[in-house]
Amino acid sequence: MPLCSANPTIVDPDGAELAALAQVVDFASLRVLEVGCGDGRLTWRYAASAEEVLGIDPDEGAIAAARATIPPELRERVRFDVASPVERDEPRSHFDLAFFTWSL
Repeated sequence: MPLCSANPTIVDPDGAELAALAQVVDFASLRVLEVGCGDGRLTWRYAASAEEVLGIDPDEGAIAAARATIPPELRERVRFDVASPVERDEPRSHFDLAFFTWSL
């Protein structure tokens, strides 16, 4: 079975990734820029607590997959764009947190 954002337990069955994230940052009410979001696999682990999430990635296929799996309850606060961080028009002050995931 392929890895997908729709079922994060396939990727992180014991929740270690989410526990590690929780130790580093509390996403509650933050406006997040996620750089290197890929197919949104990690996005779904924190997006419900964030105020707003913009996931960007240069991979069009990954962004298409992320857009296709946005849960209905998150459609108002999560969006995905094909882009690099240097191509963004939003002012830096728009985001509370720049989160680099699959970027290195």
